Amino acid sequence: MKASEIRELKTEDLRGRLKDTQKKLFELRSQKVTENLEDKHAISKCRKDIAKLKTIIREYELKAQ
Repeated sequence: MKASEIRELKTEDLRGRLKDTQKKLFELRSQKVTENLEDKHAISKCRKDIAKLKTIIREYELKAQ
């Protein structure tokens, strides 16, 4: 996900995507433990997406104040 794509979404949509991405990260970590992880870089990509989502959500919260 690119930051420009994320900024086009509403706060509710961002929170939903954040939950989905966190679930995906959990699943990827589970796959890593059981050695079924195909893409070794998927975990880092997912963590970066979570960071982007949290950052933009926080920006929207600060603008609202």
